Amino acid sequence: MKPSVSIILPARNEELNLKQLLPELIKEQPNAEIIVVDDHSLDNTAQVCKENNVKIVTHPYSKGNGASVKTGARLATGDILLFMDADGQHNPRDITRMLSKLNEGYQMVVGARNGQTQAGKRRWFGNKLYNHLASVITGHRIDDLTSGFRAVHAHTFKEFLYLLPNGFSYPTTITMAFFRSGFSIAYIPINAEKRIGKSHIRIIRDGIRFLLIIFRIGTLYSPLKVFLPTSGIFFFLGIGHYIYTYATQGRFTNMSALLIVSSVFIFLIGLISEQITNILYSQNGRV
Repeated sequence: MKPSVSIILPARNEELNLKQLLPELIKEQPNAEIIVVDDHSLDNTAQVCKENNVKIVTHPYSKGNGASVKTGARLATGDILLFMDADGQHNPRDITRMLSKLNEGYQMVVGARNGQTQAGKRRWFGNKLYNHLASVITGHRIDDLTSGFRAVHAHTFKEFLYLLPNGFSYPTTITMAFFRSGFSIAYIPINAEKRIGKSHIRIIRDGIRFLLIIFRIGTLYSPLKVFLPTSGIFFFLGIGHYIYTYATQGRFTNMSALLIVSSVFIFLIGLISEQITNILYSQNGRV
C-alpha cells in the first residue's frame, strides 16, 4: 500500500500566507492529512484553516517553532511526515519530488535552498557557516542545515522528539542527530519564495542559538570531534608559551604548565564522553 502522508505547518500570525498556501497545498496533495499548528497567533490564522477544512491545533500561548513541530508530529497519523513553513516560501509542487526521493531508501529528504532564494546576504552567509561547521562535526556534507522543508519517516522522526528544542533550531538538531545515528539523508534543490510579512527569526540572537545547538549535538553524539581540537589548541598554546618563556626567561612557567595540563584534562573528558556515547548507542542498537 502507498504510505500515508501528514503535512505539518507550524504557524504564527500567518493568515495572509495561509490564504494562498492552503488551497494550493490541498490541490497538490488532496489525499494528505494537513495539520496547521497555530502557535498562539494574534490574527485570523485559525479561521483561515477552518475555512479550508484542514486540521488545526492551537497552543494556549506561544511555545516556539520547534514546539509546534513536536505538537504536529504527535498528532499526525501518516506514515510519512512532511514539514513545511506556513509563510509561503515552500512550493507545494516540490512535495512530489521529495516523496519520490524518500522512497529511494532515505530516512529523510530536505529541500535545500540556493543562495539566490535565501533572504539576504547575511542569512545566506550564516547558513553557509552553519552548514560547514555541522558537516565537520557529523562527517557528512550538509547542503542546508536550517531548511524547514523536509520529509521523513514518522516512526524514525518520533524517536528524536525528546531532543528537539522548542525554538527555531529544530532542523539543525534533527539533521545532525540523523547523520550521527547512521540514517540516510538526501537533499534536493528548491527555490524558496520571499515570504509575505516580517520574519520571526532574529539574525544575531537565533544565530548564536544555532551555534550552541551545533556544539551541543556535537558533544552529545561525537564528543571527540569537539574536545580533541580544543585539547590540541590548549596543548600547542602551552608548548608555544613554554618555548617563548624559555627563550626569553630561561624557565618553565606556571602558565605553560596550566595550558598543557588543561589540554590533557580536556582530552580525557572527551575520551570518557565518547565511551559513554558508544555504550548508549550499543544499548539502543545504533552502532
